[in-house]
Amino acid sequence: MDNEKQDEQFMKMALAQADIALEGGDVPIGAVIVYQNKIIAKGCNQRHKLNDPTAHAEIIAITAAAEYIGNWRLHGCTIYVTLEPCCMCAGALVLARIDRLVYGCDDPKAGAVKSLYNIVQDKRLNHRLEVTSGVLGDECSAVLTDFFRKKRNSTDNNFLKD
Repeated sequence: MDNEKQDEQFMKMALAQADIALEGGDVPIGAVIVYQNKIIAKGCNQRHKLNDPTAHAEIIAITAAAEYIGNWRLHGCTIYVTLEPCCMCAGALVLARIDRLVYGCDDPKAGAVKSLYNIVQDKRLNHRLEVTSGVLGDECSAVLTDFFRKKRNSTDNNFLKD
């Protein structure tokens, strides 16, 4: 299987994690971490479920991957995430020494890989990631657009104050 098809396959698994976040009432963002062509960790946004501002999909997946490997250094790992990581998550990817980031759609309001910053490839830091963007980007974007459209049209607008 070529890299493009493999990236799409794993991004579909990240989208499945985004669906789990959606079912839980959270922003539908999902992540999976792959090591030696095997998914070793999954995560979805759980900020509202856990009342934890750090419970982003990437952070949950990084924690699970480190536990699986038995080391905080995640050399040889690729993370697939449906949305461009924020500053916190991009920093965590660097700190975890993940080799590669693959994400679906850009985040013009908070993206820290391309949109606002490029933390994961900053030459001043001690680790940099290879980045591939736009994998199943339309699908990833549609999930988020639909979620926020429904939230804007609902009577529960407290969620949109984030």
